[in-house]
Amino acid sequence: MNQELKISAIKVESQAKSLSILADVDFDRFDPFAEALVKALDCRVIERHWGADRHQWLLEFEGSLLQLNYEFYGDVCWLSVERDDEVEVLVYLASLLESQL
Repeated sequence: MNQELKISAIKVESQAKSLSILADVDFDRFDPFAEALVKALDCRVIERHWGADRHQWLLEFEGSLLQLNYEFYGDVCWLSVERDDEVEVLVYLASLLESQL
């Protein structure tokens, strides 16, 4: 298991078009966590944005665009897609992450 990931639970939320990730994530050490996650999921980073309390990265996985989000105040991390037909991508990525649990 990758030392940076430390994932304890994942959950696909189809209606929200998101994949919640419960992990040992720290706002100041988000980059190493996100880089390890991107590598584990075989995604490509397109953009990285951050603010006072949030990180948001735009990723690409086999033609699908994903948003990787982390909010400090809620201590929540999730991947999301825009289109309903891309929820199956989140289901597949969740299956990849199960090996990190």
